Amino acid sequence: MTYDTVLSALADPTRRQIFGLLRGGASSVNALAAQLPVSRPAVSQHLKILKEAGLVSDQRDGARRLYRLDRAGLAAMRAWLEPFWEEVTAAFNEEWERQLHDRMNT
Repeated sequence: MTYDTVLSALADPTRRQIFGLLRGGASSVNALAAQLPVSRPAVSQHLKILKEAGLVSDQRDGARRLYRLDRAGLAAMRAWLEPFWEEVTAAFNEEWERQLHDRMNT
């Protein structure tokens, strides 16, 4: 899974909503559709794309399927973002130390 695939999947606002709803736990297509302004078939299509991107997984539960976040699917995105976060953190620490130094010397 590449970060491009993950970004593409999350580029759609409805898929981001579905992804956010699944943070609360596993859910069926019908339950998701009841919370969204789109049809059940549309939710199924969005879930298919999220699944192909490795962001959600599904499991049969009787006659229905439950979808849940696949946190492992975010590993590619995290690996891509990590260097940016490290740079931001380093810049913040440098600025913090500079301001402390300036205050102590005034």
